[in-house]
Amino acid sequence: MIETLLKNFSPENNIVLWLLAAFLLALFIAYQTFPTILYVAKTKHLMDEPDSRSLHSHQTPTLGGIGIFIGLIVVMTIVGAFLNTKVLLLVMGGLTILFFLGLKDDLTVLSANKKFLGQLLASGLLVVFTDTRIIGFSRILDIDVLPYWISIGFTLFVYILIINAYNLIDGVDGLAGSIAFSVSGIFVYLFVRAGELSLATIAIALCGCLLAFLRLNFSNKNKIFMGDTGSMIVGFLLAFFTISFINIAQLDESSEYYRASPALAFALLFYPLIDTLRIFFIRIVVHKASPFKADKNHIHHRFIKRGYSHKTTTLLIVFIQLIIIAITFNLLYLTLNTQIVLLLLYGSALYVLPFLFKK
Repeated sequence: MIETLLKNFSPENNIVLWLLAAFLLALFIAYQTFPTILYVAKTKHLMDEPDSRSLHSHQTPTLGGIGIFIGLIVVMTIVGAFLNTKVLLLVMGGLTILFFLGLKDDLTVLSANKKFLGQLLASGLLVVFTDTRIIGFSRILDIDVLPYWISIGFTLFVYILIINAYNLIDGVDGLAGSIAFSVSGIFVYLFVRAGELSLATIAIALCGCLLAFLRLNFSNKNKIFMGDTGSMIVGFLLAFFTISFINIAQLDESSEYYRASPALAFALLFYPLIDTLRIFFIRIVVHKASPFKADKNHIHHRFIKRGYSHKTTTLLIVFIQLIIIAITFNLLYLTLNTQIVLLLLYGSALYVLPFLFKK
């Protein structure tokens, strides 16, 4: 009976049931994994020590990425027989590389060069073996199709940019997890509409893992951080979703996102990208320092200094991010250059507004 059911079952004909099952499985696995991670971290004293940049005064476990990784791998392993095995295996390979690099960095110290090489290797696996890349600029500044090797190089640059931009926003309770949760949910919608069920399944599995993580990340009693392990694998998946979405849209001239995909992708990751650009400008131009020298000049740090709590800061940023995405969806009829200019204007303005109401 089970054998007959498996042979006749088609995820494409049961999309809602399929995605709900993937979400619940990822949520359950991650939810059951986190208590063990907390116990081991506390018993073995694998904790984050507060320093001058910390917004916390207590030691906190930083191994939340382990639970996210396990939830993702279990779901992708189970569903692999029904979906695009090649894509799933390559994603799992990239996640595994970044998982062990991030784990080493959380437990000891890993040099920036080794992390960069690991990110490059994981990203290169997907770009080269699936040929999922940004094939052009969709007429941004009148640039359309890129030569193959420039396309490969630019796609790898976008991977590294998004992974590290996401890592930089992990500084306030729930912020990184909430941003990734909301963005992944929107990617589920976009991938289902594009008929890419394998990608939608990975995205909704990430939502399930992040929901289980956020429960503890917001907790006062059993708080846990995702650490570099979590930020690298989640940032990697967000980069993969972004590039896959742009690639799918650019290859389908009938898609409503054919010319607008870069603007929508930018809107989906507006906060991590604009905060990274802003922080690099401050460090290089204002302070004449290395762009990689850590400080407390991020937008979320500014919210905290202005008097907002961690939860309020996170909710405000996520709410603004969703407004930006909603506006962008309603401006897709404009030319791409106009969309990007307007996005920079209204996106930046919306992040200034909270400062006007709290002094």
